[in-house]
Amino acid sequence: MTHRRGEPELPSGDALVRLLLSMYCQGIFPMADSTGGDINWYTADPRAIIPLNSFHVPATVERVLSRGRFELTTDHAFADVIRGCASPRHRRASASVSKDTWINGTIVEWFTELHRAGAAHSLEAWRTDPASGERLLVGGVYGVTAGAAFFAESMFHVSRPRRPDGSRDPLDGTDASNVCLVRLLRHLVECGYRLFDVQFANPHTARFGVREVAAEAYQRLLADAVTDRDRWRPLES
Repeated sequence: MTHRRGEPELPSGDALVRLLLSMYCQGIFPMADSTGGDINWYTADPRAIIPLNSFHVPATVERVLSRGRFELTTDHAFADVIRGCASPRHRRASASVSKDTWINGTIVEWFTELHRAGAAHSLEAWRTDPASGERLLVGGVYGVTAGAAFFAESMFHVSRPRRPDGSRDPLDGTDASNVCLVRLLRHLVECGYRLFDVQFANPHTARFGVREVAAEAYQRLLADAVTDRDRWRPLES
């Protein structure tokens, strides 16, 4: 199924939210054509998930988490996170790094509507400028939620080069997206989620224990999760 930007057949507002959630609850997700305005709808067989009861945390990411390098929040800057993810240099949770981006203006509008409806959420990483005291966004991850299922969409971070003396820039966001992903996984476990969907496996998600399941098995997991009550709650500081 392809939607061409400007075509009138798709609804807006609450009706658009219902349509998008219906698609996700069937295992279907949208991506924009990087060379034009078309929105294409996809599914995957096998489907990639990160098991919430057995995901892996790389030692390097655990060390960064334990040191508290980043301040973490939920839904404080959803629009900024999706804009950060739209940069061609950043990563979709389910795809390898590419010079192209699958997020265009229509995708941003759709997910903003989902967020306003409480069906899409972000987890943000911040650092504070020691000179000005200003808090700056240096990474994040966002996705769609339905019942006890979370569909990870994309994540990003902003790295800065080391200083001439070799020390780390105080606003460096290296590992921020990985920290956000791990904190999100742990938060979802705390909330009672049962499915974390990343659509396609790749070497990056393999670091966190990604597993591929056949379409039939995935549909069973999906149906069980999306028919549960809404499990999302904000991250406690």
